[in-house]
Amino acid sequence: MATYCVDALSFLNDTISNENLCQYLSGLNATDVALTATDNTITGSSDNQFLLSSAYLVFFMQAGFAMLCAGSVRSKNTKNILIKNVLDACVGAIAFFVFGYGFAYGTKEGKSTNEFIGNWNFGLQDFTDWADFLFQWAFSAAAATIVSGSVAERTAFQAYLGYSFFLTAFVYPVVVHWVWDGNGWLTAFKDNDKLFDCGMYDFAGSGVVHMTGGVAGLMGAMIVGPRTGRFGPDGRVVAMPGHNASLVVLGTFILWVGWYGFNPGSQLAIIGPSSAVVARTAVSTTLSAAAGGVTAMAINYGLYHVWDLIAVCNGVLAGLVGITAGCSVTEPWTAIVCGFISAWVIHGAGKLLLKLKIDDPLEAAPMHGACGAFGVFWVGLMAKKEYVAEVYSGAEKCAGVFYGGDGSLLGAQIVGIICIFLWVGGLLGLFFLALKKMNMLRTSPEEEQLGLDESKHGGSAYNMELVAPMPTEM
Repeated sequence: MATYCVDALSFLNDTISNENLCQYLSGLNATDVALTATDNTITGSSDNQFLLSSAYLVFFMQAGFAMLCAGSVRSKNTKNILIKNVLDACVGAIAFFVFGYGFAYGTKEGKSTNEFIGNWNFGLQDFTDWADFLFQWAFSAAAATIVSGSVAERTAFQAYLGYSFFLTAFVYPVVVHWVWDGNGWLTAFKDNDKLFDCGMYDFAGSGVVHMTGGVAGLMGAMIVGPRTGRFGPDGRVVAMPGHNASLVVLGTFILWVGWYGFNPGSQLAIIGPSSAVVARTAVSTTLSAAAGGVTAMAINYGLYHVWDLIAVCNGVLAGLVGITAGCSVTEPWTAIVCGFISAWVIHGAGKLLLKLKIDDPLEAAPMHGACGAFGVFWVGLMAKKEYVAEVYSGAEKCAGVFYGGDGSLLGAQIVGIICIFLWVGGLLGLFFLALKKMNMLRTSPEEEQLGLDESKHGGSAYNMELVAPMPTEM
């Protein structure tokens, strides 16, 4: 170092001590090391704050689900569905803390890993990454809440609590481990031994979160049966509209805002190259939602000559679900196409359920299950190589088939869709069938007719007393 400094500074005035200058420059080098360490600390703190802020947005989506559900059911069941939404967060927090996070991401240094399920950190033992836990729990709460819409207005309260615990403690975490943990058999986040050399790309959870919740809701709706009077003796569908469109719109907008934590937040960082990924993801999320809403409006006007507000809201949410898997790896213009197709997917899937006499009051299974599966499939078609390289460490062939891919990624996406459906559908189907066998799944016809608010929750959600007008003086 000293020799280099003397040679490099030989052009300086001889009155300046080269030795002193070298000592000064050596001090600068030590200062640079200290500044680098400070920069790393600032970067880590900024990324941590970004992750926490995203977790808060995702958890705020629970308020959106609550408003959407409350507005979509009849007024006599408002309290019932709201308490289920609140307890999804409460029960889910405990279940995910005790069991869920360990099954999803749990590993112990020196202990063999497992491609199927996590096996450590139960109760957050030997764990300090608090921001990550909060973010992952908010996602688990969202998956659980999806089901409340599918089984609304006729499901026993205790059965719902049992389902909520089972899903967040075990069923959902296993899917998370497959796809998002670095040891999972479907994951794209490992260096080798990936499925078809690509793994499954599901950036923010079209499959992991939404399809899991949607398939669980489908199983619940099928097994609990339709609401009394939903289908006539001749098979005709009897309309049972929700009681408050204003709440539906409010819930839709809250969910849309929350999705900016859901999708961009899944980058898990904001400093450096991640900032471009986060911004692009937010743009794609916006465009797909917008296209879904406009398309749903056009579909319903073309078929029924009605500018249907509820259909527009469902179309927006369908677009959001559809783009969630590929929001970071597809070009923003393709998000418009994704939203357009998602609106048709929810429309077609909703009609199919009614044809099969499956009653889903909020169309949660079509919205989250069918559109979630489509979103995973969409990535296999439209993932761009350059964007994939920014987010995943994939080979060049791991791109959508319309962007130069050889089909390997599409194959991995299809395998993921099938396995999530079989895993969630099989376990939740058995769970709901067991409750039905024990006569614990559905409320009595009398309670359903009276309304679950009056029969189970102490009275109506709307206490509007009739007050006699004050007499006027003559």
